[in-house]
Amino acid sequence: MDRNIGGDEPRHPGDHEALGAEIAPGETPAEIEAAAEYAAEGDHDRRFFGQPLALAHVFGVEMWERFSFYGMQGILLIYLYFSVADGGLGVPQAVATGIVGAYGGAVYLSTILGAWVADRLLGAERVLFFSAWVIMIGHLALALLPGFWGVGVGLILVAIGSGGLKANATSVVGTLYSPNDTRRDAGFSLFYLGINLGAFFGPLLTGILQSTAGFHWAFGLAALGMAAGLIQYSIGRKGLPEASRIVPNPLPAKRFPLMIGIAVVAIAVVVALVLLGVIRPENLAVVVIVITVGAAIAYFFVLLSSRQVTETERSRVLAFIPLFIVSVGFWSLYQQQFTVLTVYAAEKLDRSIFGWTMPIPWVQSINPVFIIVLSGVFAALWTKLGTRQPSTPVKFALGAIIMGIAFLLFLPFSSGGPGSTPLLAIVGILFVFTIAELLISPVGLSVTTKLAPTAFHTQMVALFFLSVALGTSIAGWSAQFFDPANEGPYFLILGAIAIGLGVALLTAIKPVRALMRGVR
Repeated sequence: MDRNIGGDEPRHPGDHEALGAEIAPGETPAEIEAAAEYAAEGDHDRRFFGQPLALAHVFGVEMWERFSFYGMQGILLIYLYFSVADGGLGVPQAVATGIVGAYGGAVYLSTILGAWVADRLLGAERVLFFSAWVIMIGHLALALLPGFWGVGVGLILVAIGSGGLKANATSVVGTLYSPNDTRRDAGFSLFYLGINLGAFFGPLLTGILQSTAGFHWAFGLAALGMAAGLIQYSIGRKGLPEASRIVPNPLPAKRFPLMIGIAVVAIAVVVALVLLGVIRPENLAVVVIVITVGAAIAYFFVLLSSRQVTETERSRVLAFIPLFIVSVGFWSLYQQQFTVLTVYAAEKLDRSIFGWTMPIPWVQSINPVFIIVLSGVFAALWTKLGTRQPSTPVKFALGAIIMGIAFLLFLPFSSGGPGSTPLLAIVGILFVFTIAELLISPVGLSVTTKLAPTAFHTQMVALFFLSVALGTSIAGWSAQFFDPANEGPYFLILGAIAIGLGVALLTAIKPVRALMRGVR
């Protein structure tokens, strides 16, 4: 679900990057030396379920961040488009879904900023800590500030903070282990469990509070969750290794004025575009799409034109392009859990259970359960198959095809009226969502690190996140075409596109594998 670990993200995802996060790309000599120093004690620390006690601090802050993130996101769309009489803001549904999609895309875009600040200014641990503060303040804004002011201030702060935390939490976990510590994979798996526990309980509890006390109380609960994570992390952060605070590539002091100037100009341009009406709520998703496409093209240009990239590495970057496109297509459908599926749950789903009506956000707690159960199954499967497991392009192709099939599974229920779709049907469809996710999300981050040029590990990881950002933004933009009264064409067309992307990649397996130069 994007509970992408690096974040995640997810449940940007993503949030399942933790499965491949142990690769720890881009370590500098200073980081390696600091990790070696820490390993003298860290390798013998087994106070947290056999793992270093410091893992508990990162586990906790990430779990509570995901609790607050998905708890808020579970009610955000309905808060925007529900009528004022029902406690919402009365935003047109198409505009509301675009805002949610743009916000989701902005979270992944901001991971680039979070990574840059960590690499050049503050170090991963400090950025993680300050990002948690920003997230909590953002949730408080949603809870306390009225109307659109609360939404605007809150979403900007949560997006920036989540991007910063998402970009650096995985890096901090990586500093807890020496390169030879056999507990490393297990530690990341435990970290991954925390992410999904938060993603499971967040929508459940905010959903209950929203339906009983109102939206702002639910937003307040999200803020309280982040505060709990921040308090716990503040107490334990001194126990983290010095490697987590290293600035790998410090920005020279003489360049500070230039960077500050660029930041001021960028903010001024955005403010001006908003005031002039160029950037509006109804076109926000399109704006994020354009920015993301531009950033992705720029990254690919830099990677392919750099003299620091060898011929073999350049070939591998070219191989990443079709994987990037398929990833965008996958996330364009998958992230509709937070746009179209929320609308679907409100208007078409039978949420009655023995006379009790299930809160709308609870639908978003179904996927984390499947992820928790099936991630171990998939990990064991790939381990057992070893060299006989499908190559990464095949996994990507199958993931896209299965995601398309999941959308086609909505078609048998397309002729029904309000409350006509059985709850078990959505459970089954989300199970298919999960299968597709586990073929692309953890696999995607892993292959990204393997295809990355030595000099551009971080940029390649950023590219993967850009595919998630672009797909999430498209999920918000495309949702304007969803009509609950005639949803069949919507699910059919998008499902067919995803299947088409998967089939196209399957037909190109041999040339893509050749470009990968030995990487599977």
